[in-house]
Amino acid sequence: MRIFNTIPTAFPWIISSAAILALIYPPIFIWFSGTLITLGLGGIMLGMGLTLRLSDFNEVRKTPSWVLTGFFLQFTVMPLFGWLLGYVFSLPPFFAVGLILVSSCPGGTASNVIVFLSKSNLALSVTMTTISTIASIVLTPLLISNLSGNIIDVDAMGLFYSTLKVILIPILLGVFINTKFPNYTESIKVYSPSFAVILITLIVASIIGQGKQIILSSGLSLLFAIMSLHMIGFVLGYFLSKLLLKNEAVSKTISIEVGMQNSGLGVVLAKENFVNPAVAIPSAISSLVHSLYGSIFVALFRKKINKL
Repeated sequence: MRIFNTIPTAFPWIISSAAILALIYPPIFIWFSGTLITLGLGGIMLGMGLTLRLSDFNEVRKTPSWVLTGFFLQFTVMPLFGWLLGYVFSLPPFFAVGLILVSSCPGGTASNVIVFLSKSNLALSVTMTTISTIASIVLTPLLISNLSGNIIDVDAMGLFYSTLKVILIPILLGVFINTKFPNYTESIKVYSPSFAVILITLIVASIIGQGKQIILSSGLSLLFAIMSLHMIGFVLGYFLSKLLLKNEAVSKTISIEVGMQNSGLGVVLAKENFVNPAVAIPSAISSLVHSLYGSIFVALFRKKINKL
């Protein structure tokens, strides 16, 4: 039991190890593919829903400026720099679209884990993740279509239906179960973060294993573009929110929410809506990069707290 509960804290090490193993020997993970990837992400969203009740959204009513600031930065900084970095690093069209896709995704459950470990505002993190996730049903397909439509044909309606299927339905189901059967969910929702880490790791490692040759032959441009994207998200998320809100804990939370995307969703959207499998590669690498960055920020933020 104790080992199982330590899984979320070991997230960066777990996903890094799995990524390396996937590159060395892909068959370890590529069995987790196709429908399993979609179901895996749905399971993550269901787990998130099981931890939420309608009353959790009171945070929006109490501090609307915090949520609105984070929401605005989430869907402006990352998509715009995702589009820009594709040009700066001269990425092939399929990688450029994949970068735009992952940068247009909402925050994911991994950000909630990182916020918790960094002793930031967890309630705000969960609220932001939930709101950005629900809003992404419309905003993610819209952003991808407008930012990458001139690079490659994008099926906006297909993206919309995919997002609806893997996000809204599982989350609403989870909230409904948690509201109607709180005693039942109380005993299982404690395991949600651990299962989320396991499922995210399987999804990412599978995509990396399947795209081994593409990743190894793509050079460093894609890796540097993704590293730059997430670093910009973390840094601008922190300093812009600190400038606007004058609140250290809130700024750290927004920094993490902006810097960490729901890469698992990016993988599923790419798999379901694009013929070229390479479109999913940026999302897979993104999950690894932002997790490593997140672990670094945990160390920095916790160290800063200890000095206060």
